[in-house]
Amino acid sequence: MAKKKLENLSFEESLNELDTIVQNLEHGDLNLAESMTLFERGLTLSKLSQDKLQTAEQKVKILLEQNGEQQLTNFDLTPNETPSGESL
Repeated sequence: MAKKKLENLSFEESLNELDTIVQNLEHGDLNLAESMTLFERGLTLSKLSQDKLQTAEQKVKILLEQNGEQQLTNFDLTPNETPSGESL
């Protein structure tokens, strides 16, 4: 089966492929040329995924502004805090 163009992958498909690429590179069974090809594809997937996330964040900001909601704030975990806000 032919691979989809990177631009046509969903965000989730990109993450899944990135995970597979990382696993393949970490396993170490690839020759240098194959490793470089996968690494390059991974970098491209990462950039495209970041762009999709930024686009989604911008859409959320616009929707919140249209509805008079609060502005988004940056998500920042302190070193001793879990995502649920609990202390470690």
